[in-house]
Amino acid sequence: MALEDICGFEDTPLHRKSFPASHFEDTATFFDCYNAEFRGLKKSVRNSGIPLQFFLPTLPNSPLFNQKYRSPFSPYKHLMTVRRPFPLSHGTTTLGFIFQGGVIAAADTRASAGGLVACPAVNKITPIHSHLVVTSSGSGADCMLWERILGREIRLYQLRHRRCLSIRGTAKLLSFMLHPFKGTDVCVALTLCGWDKEAGNTDSSFITDDSSCTVLSSQDVSAMAYPSSSNSGPKLIYVCSDGARLQGDIFSVGSGSPYAYGVLDGRLRWNLSKEEAVSLAREAVFRATHRDAYSGNNVDLFHITAQGWSQRKREELKEEYYRDMERRAKTVEKGKRETVLDALG
Repeated sequence: MALEDICGFEDTPLHRKSFPASHFEDTATFFDCYNAEFRGLKKSVRNSGIPLQFFLPTLPNSPLFNQKYRSPFSPYKHLMTVRRPFPLSHGTTTLGFIFQGGVIAAADTRASAGGLVACPAVNKITPIHSHLVVTSSGSGADCMLWERILGREIRLYQLRHRRCLSIRGTAKLLSFMLHPFKGTDVCVALTLCGWDKEAGNTDSSFITDDSSCTVLSSQDVSAMAYPSSSNSGPKLIYVCSDGARLQGDIFSVGSGSPYAYGVLDGRLRWNLSKEEAVSLAREAVFRATHRDAYSGNNVDLFHITAQGWSQRKREELKEEYYRDMERRAKTVEKGKRETVLDALG
């Protein structure tokens, strides 16, 4: 300000245009009103004149202050909604299926935001309790929030009733909680992969299992071994953010699910061994990540049985890619040898 006085900047037309007198008069009036109202508050004599009431002035960041005391240099008009350069679409690859040895849940670990890789090592399979894991697909923040809410409600149910809520009851509870958000921007698609330990574990409350859930059976042998009326054994239920609830023997969710379904539909059988099931799930995720740009990096695998869930060590998909290239090279070499032997013979 001293430099402005020396240079005579206050007398120039630029200063009067940039800093009108009315603006500073309004600001001074605002603070005078504030001081007057503060002095008019009731005070206590015992507490050395400390006010017994609190006056909340209009904050500089509030809309009322911005409308009345807006500076000519205020960036308020530039803080309007700005369009993103590209839509923040997201994708993933998660899958789960039932076989004779239990339930397999697998997923990749890439979190994407449009054309960006937000994080290459995300946990898309979350354990809820000892016999239930959840695969998540959709918005990362929404999925994490609802997984925490679901885990909290399951724990509260267990503390109140001294037993764990069944998988179907858990899916129904989650569906009821998500249904009010139908039509909003909430994007959640969860697949519940678990094992009900006790037979006849029905619920007497509003969360009780019923036959209203749509059953999608892709294997007749599986349906014979574990009929839909049984309350024990492996369970695989899909719940999405509009409240839909589907039960089946195989699910794949995410942008890479069409490629994963192509592998699972061709090789999935009820009598798979544990090693074969793990290899099938790993290859399904690998094929999906090879074709889908929103999936990739690593693969997480969970195996759920009557004894609980167990997690396999995280594997990098590039190792599976090298193994696949080696298998293809061996197949091509074997075909060349057979062709040469046929020509000589």
